[in-house]
Amino acid sequence: MKKTRKSIIFVTLILIMSLVLAACSQPSNTSGGEKDAAKESITIAVTGPLSGDYAQYGEAFRKGTALKVKEINENGGIDGKEVKILLMDDKNDPKEAANVAQRLVEDKNVVGVIGHFSSTASLATAPIYQKAGLVEFSPTASHPDFTKQGTYMFRNINTQAIEGPIVADMVVNGMQGKKIAVIYINNDWGITAKDNFTSAAKELGAEIVAEETFIGGQTKDFTPTLTKINEKKPDVLFLAAFYSETGMIAQQMKQLGYDIPMAGLSSLYNEELIKLAGDAVEGLYLSTNFFPGDTNPLVQDFIANFKAGYNADPDQFAAVAYDTMGMMIEAIKTAGTDRTAIRDALAEMKDYPGVTGNTTFNENRDVVKSLKVLQIKDGKFTIVE
Repeated sequence: MKKTRKSIIFVTLILIMSLVLAACSQPSNTSGGEKDAAKESITIAVTGPLSGDYAQYGEAFRKGTALKVKEINENGGIDGKEVKILLMDDKNDPKEAANVAQRLVEDKNVVGVIGHFSSTASLATAPIYQKAGLVEFSPTASHPDFTKQGTYMFRNINTQAIEGPIVADMVVNGMQGKKIAVIYINNDWGITAKDNFTSAAKELGAEIVAEETFIGGQTKDFTPTLTKINEKKPDVLFLAAFYSETGMIAQQMKQLGYDIPMAGLSSLYNEELIKLAGDAVEGLYLSTNFFPGDTNPLVQDFIANFKAGYNADPDQFAAVAYDTMGMMIEAIKTAGTDRTAIRDALAEMKDYPGVTGNTTFNENRDVVKSLKVLQIKDGKFTIVE
């Protein structure tokens, strides 16, 4: 009897161990579910400054791309697959941007990258994307050298070689700026923007009476710089800067009692500038690829959908990010999810109908878009006819 009981216990233990081993050998439901979900969806990374001094630009990226993806998914996705966004914060820091890029190229689910925001971050990450063969499609990197870093770099904005001369004409001929002072951010983009603007302004007969620089995210007191500039009595102060520093410059200039007309680039087209600086930026001129007053039905539909989703008006950065996501999706529809095939499809894209204008890439994967001139009047961006 005892022998029989021992045999039963032994057999029972063997059965329990067998069941445990069998369970361990099976893949987990979570892992399998994630793999199945990855097969049934398409992941596009969106990266930019979601924190720090330039977070408003990253937020525009997030909203613009998310709106386009929502529209695509509501219409069946891409061949029935849902499009997903992998959102990454590069803090507009080249080192952090490089870390983000490395993580993205190693993630085999990521088929393309929309980003980065600044030329500095885009230039820092380009070698990583190029080596891995992953498209880096920046909505806003305007440094002429960006797309020269490899065959996987694309941009959806005019280079400073194009925008600089247009803004110079606006300042010299439109604002009668014969004596011009310049303040520029000391990075790749700022230096290039300053050089292209000043070169064109000189060719138009203007005199550059001062060139002053600052360190983005660090310089807070512009009083010494503005005092030196005011002594030169310029007709116009040109700013190659972003909204945060421009807001500080405008406020401090008002506090000093200086009345110098200001002009800048499309980098300033952001409602946050007016929120930060108020009437200190009244009268400022700038350029843009996008303006909500455009009667094009594509533009008006985009604005209506953006307002419905976010209870706010879109700016140029949301618009260009929206178009960039649209072009990436069109390339995937054409080529599938192979990273190299997506690159080839983008390079061949012609006359994509976007809210920032029809877009075709040239042989350098750059675009040429028409620019509009805006001025801040009564606390609002208004078009200059």
